[in-house]
Amino acid sequence: MYIRKIDGPRAVTLPDGTILSQADLPSPATRRWVASRKAVVVRAVEYGLMARDEALQRYELSDEEFDSWCSAVSAHGIDALKVTALQRYRQP
Repeated sequence: MYIRKIDGPRAVTLPDGTILSQADLPSPATRRWVASRKAVVVRAVEYGLMARDEALQRYELSDEEFDSWCSAVSAHGIDALKVTALQRYRQP
């Protein structure tokens, strides 16, 4: 069994004690973005598991889209990433 060489850490420990690893990241072929997948990508960038540029390139995200995910999580938590809850958390 061989371990694939990657740049950066293979896993990071989050403040709540859970471990986020490369295996927890969504597939690069992901097209349906549910709140839990968005949250994993935001956490991975926030805690240094992957670089922001790498996330944007891997998941084909725009700067604006990723920034909106980050600001939603920082202002209202993970529930703000749900598409059905956009009206509730939208800024006036």
